[in-house]
Amino acid sequence: MKTALIIVVHLMTSLKREFLELLEKDKEFRYTVAGYLGILEVLNRLDKLSEEQVKLREELVKLSEEQMRLRKEQIRFREELVKLREDFNKMYKTFNQRLSRVERTLEKLTVDIEEEARSIIKYELKKLGIDMELTSLTLPELEVNIYGATSDMCIIGEAAIRGGIRVIDDLMSKIEVLKQKYPNLLRKKIVPFIYVALPLPELIEEAKRRDVWLLKATKTYHRPKIVN
Repeated sequence: MKTALIIVVHLMTSLKREFLELLEKDKEFRYTVAGYLGILEVLNRLDKLSEEQVKLREELVKLSEEQMRLRKEQIRFREELVKLREDFNKMYKTFNQRLSRVERTLEKLTVDIEEEARSIIKYELKKLGIDMELTSLTLPELEVNIYGATSDMCIIGEAAIRGGIRVIDDLMSKIEVLKQKYPNLLRKKIVPFIYVALPLPELIEEAKRRDVWLLKATKTYHRPKIVN
């Protein structure tokens, strides 16, 4: 066994020496070995490239799967967006319909309360021996719900379903504008008038303090001295 090992080592040493001598002395052999080694290097590089391609292919597969997932999410999002838009349009349509009904109701109530106010104040004036036609005023700067005039007296009033002190403030501001810009519509006696179906307590107190005629269909809260 030991002898065989010695022989093998001797042969390897001899082969190595011959190989080195060939590389040194035989130019053709040297080029052949160099070419072979170059091919091996190329093959190694190709193997590495192949491994990289496999990795890239795996990454591309993962990316493709992710793109598919994102595409499905995008489709689902679009479907939900379409549904939300449809729901919003339905809700908006319903809201507009209800708003229109509310506006029509408020408009009707406003018209009704103004007509009621004209009827009541006209009746109250007749009891005092004053016959006056009542209408409304629409001017560039303002609108007055109730207006009427005789030779020496004019009624300037507002009608509301519910009101507080602000109703009086608004009315008095309108009278001031009329004094400044439309004095021809006023008379010697100016009677401020407010008709409110539901007057707040502070409105009643303010009407008494500022001597404004305040009433509703069933009750007079205050009548100014100028018409007593």
